[in-house]
Amino acid sequence: MPPLQGTLLARPHRLLAALLCLPLLASGCSAAPATDSARWPAPAPEPVSWPAPAVQPPLPQSRPNFQAPSASHCARPVQTVELPGRMDAQFNERAGAGATGKRPVLRDEARIEESVPMPAAPPAGPASDAGAVAAAEAPAPRIAPQPAQRQRPQRSQAVVTAGMVDDNADFASYLQFRQRNAGLVYRERDVSERYLLQIRSTAGEVVPDAEVALRAASGAAMWARTDAGGRVWVHPRAFDPSASSIYEVAVRKDGRQARGYLRRGQKSALDLTLDASPTPARARLDLVFLVDATGSMGDEIGKLKATLHSIAREVAALPSRPDTCFGLVAYRDQGDAFLVRRHDLSNDLAGFQSVLNALQAAGGGDYPEALNEALHDAVHRISWRGNGATRLVVLLADAPPHLDYGGPQYDEDMLAALGKGIKVFSVGASGLDTQGEYVQRQIAQYTGGRFVFLTYRDGADPASGPGRETVHEVNNYSVDTLDRLIVRLVGEELAKLPRAG
Repeated sequence: MPPLQGTLLARPHRLLAALLCLPLLASGCSAAPATDSARWPAPAPEPVSWPAPAVQPPLPQSRPNFQAPSASHCARPVQTVELPGRMDAQFNERAGAGATGKRPVLRDEARIEESVPMPAAPPAGPASDAGAVAAAEAPAPRIAPQPAQRQRPQRSQAVVTAGMVDDNADFASYLQFRQRNAGLVYRERDVSERYLLQIRSTAGEVVPDAEVALRAASGAAMWARTDAGGRVWVHPRAFDPSASSIYEVAVRKDGRQARGYLRRGQKSALDLTLDASPTPARARLDLVFLVDATGSMGDEIGKLKATLHSIAREVAALPSRPDTCFGLVAYRDQGDAFLVRRHDLSNDLAGFQSVLNALQAAGGGDYPEALNEALHDAVHRISWRGNGATRLVVLLADAPPHLDYGGPQYDEDMLAALGKGIKVFSVGASGLDTQGEYVQRQIAQYTGGRFVFLTYRDGADPASGPGRETVHEVNNYSVDTLDRLIVRLVGEELAKLPRAG
């Protein structure tokens, strides 16, 4: 047992002091401003180095597996980094027909991008820049047959309509959805028990972006940041296999600290007061689009390209007049021209529009895509701003992640996202099956986001045009155009902030 952990177990009265002395949310570094003003810089290849699949249950953590948001600005040209795809014998054997029942990945000869050289060695090494918890600490996926390969429909329409549900607001229905689909393939995190933490200042105002740590005497711990409303949902069973009965809660912001105790089963909420400093005079918004860029996503990508300026204009006109940065993480799959292409946060809207316009839907093959790797990149490698920024990810995808090989896993990174104060709004595009819906709703619910889904005149036929119907397992939803829904979600988040000044 490490000396620190032994001290905590031997001297419980020093638990909080030791917790706050830990590198609770160690500072991250923002990328240096680029000197090249080109709108589409040549992507810099980045090696892929990930561990083998995990098979053990999660172990208690004493340190966070992420770096805290700390970038001070986004006044830089768009910076691009690319993870190349891979095509080697090991991958061909895994992706080919046989025991898995999947057909080989198709190489799209008509795509714009040229294929990049694929490294011959299989991935190995640490999972994140921040010293992620070893793969042995991650839970194994539930075992069930993989969904059958199927063709995803192509469609072309000027208007894209969508509905939205809040699984945290209608939590009972969400748990019923999980129970109905317990036989699917997914990464297990038990959220059936949850508690709401509300942090307020001594003046009674909500305290956004406050660091929160929960720790049990066993050493099991989790980290979070409050949202714009000073709230965060915590799920003890998702991180604590020892089922502790009490957790010490430590909260801090701007050097000020508070503490309390969460006793399971006694209350459904815990209110803490923190002597917090005033909120910034202007809201800061970091908005990242996490986009599946495989061949079936052409219409959704086209709609995002066409409406980016209107989204930016309407967000800028919100009552909080936010200082907004835009980022993009596009992904495909193993064997494609790129696995993940990351464009870091920038306030250069024209430059961001340029890289978005250059993105083409191509590649893919088998049904699952590289969502695991892309979410990991978005959480850990985007230069998220600190100092009270509101951090949002809009995930736009029509397929689940690969859960049949090693590397980052979405459940680990949704926990890290909560620790960094990143909310994910998952958008299910047409063709998303129930497994994909399950995963998207897991990520959105745990991080405090929403599940958004495209709707059609005939829910089972995306070619039928815009409408109100969907095949997803949702009820009591309203429908609007996708771009308006994005603006609405941003507006609702920023409206939770206390009045500036």
